[in-house]
Amino acid sequence: MSNSHTTAMQSGQTLGRSQAMVREARHLLFTVTPGAAWIILFLVLPSVYLMAVAFMTNGPYGLPQMPLSLESFKQLAGFGFLGWSPGNIYTLLRSLWQTFLATALVVIVAYPIAYYISTCREKWRPLMLLAVVVPSWTNQVIRAFGWMNLLAPGTPLSSFAETLGLISPNMGLYPSNFAVTLGLAYNFLPFMVLPLYAAFEKLDTAQVEAAQDIYATPFKAFWHAVFPQTLPGLLAGVVLVAIPAFGMYVVPELLGGGKGMMLGNLVATQFSGGSNWPLGAAGAILMLIATFIGLFAMRRIGKRLGGGEEVVI
Repeated sequence: MSNSHTTAMQSGQTLGRSQAMVREARHLLFTVTPGAAWIILFLVLPSVYLMAVAFMTNGPYGLPQMPLSLESFKQLAGFGFLGWSPGNIYTLLRSLWQTFLATALVVIVAYPIAYYISTCREKWRPLMLLAVVVPSWTNQVIRAFGWMNLLAPGTPLSSFAETLGLISPNMGLYPSNFAVTLGLAYNFLPFMVLPLYAAFEKLDTAQVEAAQDIYATPFKAFWHAVFPQTLPGLLAGVVLVAIPAFGMYVVPELLGGGKGMMLGNLVATQFSGGSNWPLGAAGAILMLIATFIGLFAMRRIGKRLGGGEEVVI
């Protein structure tokens, strides 16, 4: 009698665990499925399609066709029917250089802004963060046109640059590579301020005070007490700024006036006026590869500078 009762209890417990596992699996399925479907539909499938197109042959009107070939990658490297041309290599190097300049400028501007906001009264911090983020709610094209008006010939900024002898008379700061760098930095500044602000909120001020007690210079106090603590926020901000800046299309197209083409412009041109879809797909794959390399490099740098712990990016 007791054995039958024990067996029944064990069966009931097993059934209860099975039902709980089924409910948990159903809940997990309903929770994960929308996000997974979104990623597969708008990230994985387009990437697979681009990879397939990149290895096809350029057909009539620029559309991809069989057979498979590496011609698009050869063209991306500069090899054409007239021989080798460094134009695409220059575009890649220009993209890297503009991304580096814009990211460095954003870091220089964002650090004091994030620090100042973190030291303000708590009731003012949300308002100041909102002031940093609100401009990014405006369309990129509108913001680019705003900078075009600010940097055009005859404006106060251009006149001041003429007075300093930085530009020729009546030339203006737009269009130029300077305008592109300034536009990129302006567009992605909030993406650096927010992670740095989050890092500054967790700052251990005791380390800063200890550095000041031993008469460390402001730079040494920052480098040894502040920088290591804000490194995770800095690396997260670099990723959020550098990756989209590397493939940016709108800012170089408008503020560069077509004179400073970046990799994003090269890719977009091949899908429109250039009529070479395989070459555009090859350029898009190059941007993906550069993104993965950048992420890997940031994690390695975070591990070396963060005391043996990898920074989660």
